[in-house]
Amino acid sequence: MPARTRSPWRRRIVRTLQILIALGVLALGALVIAVYVTRSQLPSYEQLKSSPNGQMIRVRAADGSLLVSLGPSYGEWLPYNRIPQVMREATISVEDRRFRYHPGVDPIGLARAVKVRFERGRWVQGGSTITQQLARNVFLSSQKKFGRKFREWILALALERKFSKDQILELYLNKVYYGGGAYGIDAASRLFFGHSANRLNLSEAAIIAGLVKAPSNYSPTADAEAAQGRAGVVLQTMVETGAITPAQAAEADPDAIKLQPPPRQNSVRYFTDWALPQLDVLIDEQDAPLEVWTTLDPAMQRAADAAVRANTPAGVQGALVSLDRDGAVRAMVGGKDYVSSIYNRATQAQRQPGSAFKLFVYLAALEAGRKPEDSVVDEPVTINGWSPRNDSRRYSGPVSLRTAFAYSLNTIAAKLGQEVGFSTVADMARRFGITTPVNTQPSMVLGTSNVRLIDMTRAFASVAANGVAVVPYGITRVTADGQTIYRHEVDRDRVLVAPYVAAQMTDLLQTAVNAGTGREAQIGRPVAGKTGTTTSAKDGWFLGFSSGLTTGVWMGRDNNRPVAGLAGGRAPARTFRQFMTAAVAKRPIEQFQTEVTLPDWQLEPDEESYFGAPDNAVFVDDDGVPVTPQPGEGVTVGPELAPAPPPVGEDAPSEQRLDQDWIDRATGRDRPRREPPPPPQDDLPTQ
Repeated sequence: MPARTRSPWRRRIVRTLQILIALGVLALGALVIAVYVTRSQLPSYEQLKSSPNGQMIRVRAADGSLLVSLGPSYGEWLPYNRIPQVMREATISVEDRRFRYHPGVDPIGLARAVKVRFERGRWVQGGSTITQQLARNVFLSSQKKFGRKFREWILALALERKFSKDQILELYLNKVYYGGGAYGIDAASRLFFGHSANRLNLSEAAIIAGLVKAPSNYSPTADAEAAQGRAGVVLQTMVETGAITPAQAAEADPDAIKLQPPPRQNSVRYFTDWALPQLDVLIDEQDAPLEVWTTLDPAMQRAADAAVRANTPAGVQGALVSLDRDGAVRAMVGGKDYVSSIYNRATQAQRQPGSAFKLFVYLAALEAGRKPEDSVVDEPVTINGWSPRNDSRRYSGPVSLRTAFAYSLNTIAAKLGQEVGFSTVADMARRFGITTPVNTQPSMVLGTSNVRLIDMTRAFASVAANGVAVVPYGITRVTADGQTIYRHEVDRDRVLVAPYVAAQMTDLLQTAVNAGTGREAQIGRPVAGKTGTTTSAKDGWFLGFSSGLTTGVWMGRDNNRPVAGLAGGRAPARTFRQFMTAAVAKRPIEQFQTEVTLPDWQLEPDEESYFGAPDNAVFVDDDGVPVTPQPGEGVTVGPELAPAPPPVGEDAPSEQRLDQDWIDRATGRDRPRREPPPPPQDDLPTQ
């Protein structure tokens, strides 16, 4: 009776086992078929050797010299018999100690990974063999999904069916990523130790073998101490697997290995970081190595870097952009040191431009019919409850637009903005390439909207181009496999303002440099430009052009804190002068369409001033700078003759206040000065 009751259960168990065995046989058959089908589709060994791991990009300067090589770096392909044994043994010990015995997938490793998964509640170990890693690196992504893992197993089994263990190890060691852009042991050895991988010793092999687990964490270029510590783990594992003896491990000293210092990143990377992302919209090529030819002039870049470093105050950042007449970026400095900060202040930072924004106010006024000689009264003004003042706290009465611009009078800018409409000024700024939001409050005429240096430089370049739009660009052409796949074409068809408006604006900009707030920017040839300083001296700007080259300079703190003594007419203007002196040295001198005209109070009243009795006129030199005649020059010298030459350097009073003193003393409107004078600032917007 009991036997009869157990019989159905036995039959069910047997039947279940039979079904499971049948399913297992079918699954095994399907697996074998999948493996052999995959094997038949695998590339040949030679094809696998030549297949790239990623896209390499070589960036060249305008003169063809190599600026930087980005993307994967490949060394010499080392055949199995040229790979040092210590390198092979170190890799097998730390990555796959049963490599010589499993069929491509390690059941013991898989079991251990599953055990750890249940113990910790998450996947910590993948149980991947060297063959699986090769399959993943060559054919798959690194996504942690079971479907991807199953395809990885199939590929690993297929690889083991098609290639020998030595071939698989050779492929792996020549293709695996070791960090720092280095693929393969030879590239890694040259990067980290400065020599070929066929000369690796035990300590060096241990360092390289330890990188595969986490290249970014253990890379010697990122953390030498971590890399050397990881090498100690590799040596201990080699002892455990019998690859080396304890004595050999003790003799090895990874800490004593002299690492190759990484190449010093310089300001060129600010330019390449800005230019190269544009490739995504310029070309479709994703695999072939690229040669990218750019606009950067190495000599100008060195001059720009030196000028920014030499003139930017301690604890302050500086940036510079220089554009050729067609928009080609010849130099770009995004900060004083790329290594300490990759933030590009030339293209990313948004800062208030101060009085440099008056470019758009005066452009709008000139387009509306105003002339540089037109007279406007410098007097107190209130617009919608806002009362701007000049930095000097004084008013000069009737002045020409040229004088108002040269001395950056805030009240005149406010009047012009109200006259043409603040929305018109904002539209002019956007027309000339300002891509950041521009407010239309009255104070906007003094540069209270944030802008980017490259956009402001572009605007000044468009004025220099007689009102034709200038668009900055950095890539001239791209080649792949020797074939040109992209070539830049300059568009000169977009006219922003009439040529006469641009010529009148250049007239004003010349005056600002020759006799106004931008005198420090003079370089011995025609220059047009404008200074800018924001409230509390948080930002200093100078932007100008000469001989077909337009350059913008900005200085300030990243945290937007004030900088004592910072003014656009000082350090930024001096940076412009130092850079431009070198940058245009080999270019022919170019005269502007309009000759420079000095402001009203810089002009001599008449020729008799040199021969008759002294009057209240200001004597000036060839550059328009006030001078005091010496005895014997045909005039009687007295203390009331003319103001003394202005002080220079960081101890000088603000440019606008200094100019106002000249104006007032030359016209007899001088008043007692306030003592002590306020902190030096030049053309500050006051709200």
